[in-house]
Amino acid sequence: MRYSRKFKERAVSRLLGPDQGDTDAVARTVGVTAPTLLRWREELSVPPFPKSTPTGIGRLEALVATSKMDEQERNAWCRSNGIYPSELVQWRESASQALDQPSGSDLIGRAQRQRIVELEREVRRKDRALAETAALLVLTKKVDAIFHKDADV
Repeated sequence: MRYSRKFKERAVSRLLGPDQGDTDAVARTVGVTAPTLLRWREELSVPPFPKSTPTGIGRLEALVATSKMDEQERNAWCRSNGIYPSELVQWRESASQALDQPSGSDLIGRAQRQRIVELEREVRRKDRALAETAALLVLTKKVDAIFHKDADV
């Protein structure tokens, strides 16, 4: 069956408009399959979600703002702010995982401190070896000066 461009645009706009819905639900409403609807979106060069990804602070603010909302309020908030509800779930999971893990700076700090101690120990050892070599060189020169090898005895 052939559909007009205008029909396709209206169907795709239901995916992205203020009353955006699930791809399967919109496809059933329009009377086509979900893959057809997604193909139309690609043909019309409509991005899957016309927004930029929020920063870490923006994600945290979104989680705080929606934390006490029920599902309907959260979905309405997501539509008005251009965020998928599934993104909120992913952000909440990643935030909880990040809070559960020990701080990476502590691990890096310990490793760096240990490396510093090792390097300082190596520098002290090399300083002693250099001082010993310098002392031997000075003594060798003094012995040569005292007992002139080339002098007639």
